[in-house]
Amino acid sequence: MGIYDVTNSGGEKDTEKLNLLTSTQIVIHDALKKMGYNEEMYELLKEPLRMSYVRIPVRMDDGSTKIFNGFRAQHNDAVGPTMGGVRFHPQVTATEVKALSMWMSLKCGIADIPFGGGKGAILCNPRTMSFGELERLSRGFVRAISQIVGPTKDIPAPDMYTNSQIMAWMMDEYSRLRQYGSSGFITGKPLVLGGSEGREKAGAKGVTICIEEAAKKRGINLKGARVIVQGFGNAGSYVAKFMHDAGAIVVGVSDVYGALYNPDGLNINYLLDRRDSFGTVTTLFEGTITNRELLEQECDVLVPAAISNQITEKNAHNIRARIVVEAANGPTSLEATKILTERGILLVPDVLAGAGGVTVSYFEWVQNKQGFYWSEEEVDVKLRNKLVKSFHDIYQLAQDHNVNMRLAAYMIGVRKIAEASLFRGWV
Repeated sequence: MGIYDVTNSGGEKDTEKLNLLTSTQIVIHDALKKMGYNEEMYELLKEPLRMSYVRIPVRMDDGSTKIFNGFRAQHNDAVGPTMGGVRFHPQVTATEVKALSMWMSLKCGIADIPFGGGKGAILCNPRTMSFGELERLSRGFVRAISQIVGPTKDIPAPDMYTNSQIMAWMMDEYSRLRQYGSSGFITGKPLVLGGSEGREKAGAKGVTICIEEAAKKRGINLKGARVIVQGFGNAGSYVAKFMHDAGAIVVGVSDVYGALYNPDGLNINYLLDRRDSFGTVTTLFEGTITNRELLEQECDVLVPAAISNQITEKNAHNIRARIVVEAANGPTSLEATKILTERGILLVPDVLAGAGGVTVSYFEWVQNKQGFYWSEEEVDVKLRNKLVKSFHDIYQLAQDHNVNMRLAAYMIGVRKIAEASLFRGWV
């Protein structure tokens, strides 16, 4: 099987998910080559070391039993335990989960934390499931993967359409199986169960820190700067709020149904009050535009915080932002990355901008191990220190080697795992 011949669990190719994996492999290959590693290192790191497929029987509210399919990928544990989110989504594929686990490894390397990347997913539509069905599904998933996860093996966390309640059910099920308290088994938990202050906002905080540092590099004063946020879920809504509070003018936001745009600025607090739990708000308004139209509006900072492959070679020439900061996973294709860079647009890649969540998950794991918990202010300071350093290291590396920020981020992100694998004698 070649690196481009990847199929999902049903044996059918999914072009979009395939592109996410192959584009990740291409940049990892380039990064390793730039640092002088041989092809054997690439062969080790181009896919997860372990990929588990599970089937989860769940008793539904109507008395029937439905079988759900799930995945857990563990990319590389040379540095330490793997860590990564669990997403509930009706269209997730094994290929996507593989790519996401590799991104988690890169994020851990960028933030200089002692973990490798992991990622899990269950094929389901949480919008159509009851509270009880979601609980039984969450517990069933933990029973299915209990032998390969744990505080020193692989630590799950929240992701798309999962939250602190689902993490609590998973932690409780794992504790029952192990017959002792296991708060360090999972992160993103409620505070009363050993969660960390600041975890819910950590992803958006990381994006915000990167926006601030990128604005300084481009000489942009955030107070009065025009910002567009594509996506109004957990990350996007918090980014919009943080930008608004910093004095920026948020001129556009969007959800899956469309986009709102006002060159004079939107009332972000009003929109936050009106959004539902899935980030939907545009259905309440008339005169909306499409997500594609929103991306091409003029602004200082564009934050793609929705789904992958939103900026491609088809629309990259039409992007009218000075800075693009990726809050979503893979929103910009490799071809578009090249186009934006050549046009002088500063692109802050997802593996850097999105490292806030895994960093605070690491902080939560550390707090669970020591039994001593930090204030939100302490968490924020520690997060800022890590990501500011990471941003400047990557920016400087990009300047020194005359490469774009994505390749520079991959070079730093993959270096720690490559070195650890080399010292262990794996390659």
